[in-house]
Amino acid sequence: MPPARLTIFSVIVAVAALVLVFELLRRRRLREKYAVIWVLISLATLVLAVFPSLLRDTADLVGIQTPSNLLFFGSVLVLFAVSLQLSREVGLLEDQSRRLAEEVGALHLRLDELEKRQDSTEEHPPGLTVPRE
Repeated sequence: MPPARLTIFSVIVAVAALVLVFELLRRRRLREKYAVIWVLISLATLVLAVFPSLLRDTADLVGIQTPSNLLFFGSVLVLFAVSLQLSREVGLLEDQSRRLAEEVGALHLRLDELEKRQDSTEEHPPGLTVPRE
């Protein structure tokens, strides 16, 4: 059984993480699809803080001698998954950004062309002949 101070500290950290996630959601600084993973991680931390024997029993079940090693392994897997998801999102955003830049460039060309046409029709309205020297 871990010391009471460690359990209390772990519970406070888990609850603070939950509060932070919900506050970021409320302020629209965090999207719902990302908040789900952080809420799950915070709840898992809370459960493991309140019931540390779960981590010990799970470590025994999978054949890991030290429960903290299981915790570190799980943390690495979570970080890998989050990193992979964010890398995917960055790739999609890069594609979208490139496509939008191309569209803006095409619109600028079209606008320049229309402005040139308008300038030339204002200088020489249709139906009027331009005197030649």
